[in-house]
Amino acid sequence: MNGAVMVAGQQQRAWTQALASLGAVLIALVLIFWNTAAGMVTIWWRSETFTHAFIVPPMVFWLAWRRRDLLLQMMPKPAYWVLLPMGVVAVAWLLGQLVAVNAVTQLALVALMVLAVPAVLGIEIARALTFPLCFAFFAVPIGEFALPVLMQWTADFTVGALRLSGVPVFREGLRFVIPTGYWSVVEACSGVRYLIASFMVGSLYAYLNYQSPKRRWIFVGLSILVPILANWVRAYIIVMLGHLSNNRIATGVDHLIYGWIFFGVVIMALFTIGARWAEPEGASPASAGERPDAPGNVPRVATAASTIPVALLSLLVAALPALGAMRLEQKSDGGSIPRLTLPDSPSAGWQAEGLGEPAYVPAFQNPTAKASKTYVSAANARVGLHALYYQDQREESKVVSSTNAVVRADDHHWNAVTTSKRQLTVPLAGVDLTVRESDLLASDQSGVVSRERLKVWMWYWIDGRWTSSELEAKIKGAWGRLNGRGNAGAAIVLYASERQPGGADAAMLAFMRDNHALIESRLVAARDGKP
Repeated sequence: MNGAVMVAGQQQRAWTQALASLGAVLIALVLIFWNTAAGMVTIWWRSETFTHAFIVPPMVFWLAWRRRDLLLQMMPKPAYWVLLPMGVVAVAWLLGQLVAVNAVTQLALVALMVLAVPAVLGIEIARALTFPLCFAFFAVPIGEFALPVLMQWTADFTVGALRLSGVPVFREGLRFVIPTGYWSVVEACSGVRYLIASFMVGSLYAYLNYQSPKRRWIFVGLSILVPILANWVRAYIIVMLGHLSNNRIATGVDHLIYGWIFFGVVIMALFTIGARWAEPEGASPASAGERPDAPGNVPRVATAASTIPVALLSLLVAALPALGAMRLEQKSDGGSIPRLTLPDSPSAGWQAEGLGEPAYVPAFQNPTAKASKTYVSAANARVGLHALYYQDQREESKVVSSTNAVVRADDHHWNAVTTSKRQLTVPLAGVDLTVRESDLLASDQSGVVSRERLKVWMWYWIDGRWTSSELEAKIKGAWGRLNGRGNAGAAIVLYASERQPGGADAAMLAFMRDNHALIESRLVAARDGKP
């Protein structure tokens, strides 16, 4: 009897100290990485795609609370070796911070908070909390990287279904014309909101209603597949409703409302069908050993280890990269505003045109400096050039961003018909350059095809290197920042009219042959603060 009381008292003291230590670590992590945490909440607030994340923190605590009977049979035992992966994650946060990649910094912050659980409470307890800890990652506002693919799939299915239905369609990229109107697949039509919400709710539903891992994974897979298919059908139905009603219904705000109603019906049907195979808690043999009342599940006597040292060490591991980021940012503050200019006569045979508005402007947000000119050669070839320079890149001003694009999907002037990567070898200069090539067509809701066409090449200049890869641009920017060279970067956008097949290619290649070195010299001058 006295032994049981001693064990209970020892466990109570151990849990009190462990939970206090864990709570202090979690609060301290939020304070250390306050800008990252605040940025996450800001995205939850302003973006309907991620509003669901507000319920994630309370759901994590509730899911952990459901396991309290099982947890109280265990003794907290700090796992010091978890400090190693915490250090790796903290360094990943630093790299993400240096190049202003929200997805990396926010994932790293949540990962640090999750890893704090096994570090302070122990591996056995963290294993019992596997799902609640994994569920915490739904708080990270990530997933918009899938927008282009989902939009393309939606357009492909909608156009194909319309043609199978006997409706003639003229398609231009993500836009298409049918006899009764003009339609466009924009970000709201991608279905990413449905997908993320369904994935989160489906994962929770599977965990609470199934005990078999096989059934859980099948239902989670369906919660990903069904919203994608449902969104395709939703888009097709909305266009058909507009077509058959001569655009009296399913247009404007109506089509968004109809879309959510349709999605709600589909998801409810999925959950209703899934309920037929629900398993009550304890139905799976694998779960019997976890039940608090299972035979043999008696409190184990263990030596209570202090959790305060590991809590302090975990904060030290997390704080060091944060301090490093602050020092690097302080070094980059206070510099003069760079000046970027393009010459009027870059090389023999090329001359800048007048100061009129350019025919096309890329959608890049908040560059530190920018310059644009249109050049005409002696052979009457015309090429437009945009240089968008970013100094000391931060969240609100960075060259690689989901908000930066050659042309946005909802652009009213230009439509991207095709986009691909292309390997170029600049004549005479001997430079191998991979560019992102886009074919743009002037927007027109009449369906006329004889409209202005542009060919656009875009690439990045990072720390004196040329690349078209966003990942490579981020890595080079981080490496330059760590080496003390800063993370200045630029986007170069070259365009020409495709009045004759191949004419734009020839004009832009000739311009790059004559002016490649000059473009780079102007970017270097802006980076070094030279006029």
